[in-house]
Amino acid sequence: MTWNIQPDRPVYLQLIEQLELALVTGEYPPGARMPAVRELAAQAGVNPNTMQRALQELEAKGLVNTQRTAGRTVTQDAEMLAQLRGRMAQTQVAAFWENMKKLGLSGEEIVSLIHRQAGEE
Repeated sequence: MTWNIQPDRPVYLQLIEQLELALVTGEYPPGARMPAVRELAAQAGVNPNTMQRALQELEAKGLVNTQRTAGRTVTQDAEMLAQLRGRMAQTQVAAFWENMKKLGLSGEEIVSLIHRQAGEE
């Protein structure tokens, strides 16, 4: 997993977002065992306590489960992961739309731009 930690926002929030992305994209598939806290912290270049805090938040959301003998595993609830993916996509669309509006584009121009881009792929 490639980590991208920026200095302008709380690190644990960035860890949560990046771990959620890894879950919805299947980098850590449903039911898979997550790497240990220290391993993830070393990969991300952060304090293990900060990584622990992020993982606890994911656990509170039900996205990962902790079992004493098995460590942390990704939820097998496909619907929960699909809902998270939908919320993440909606957030990206809203940010994109707002940025296009700031450029002075109308709704029609934005939609036309999207159709053109989709046609090129």
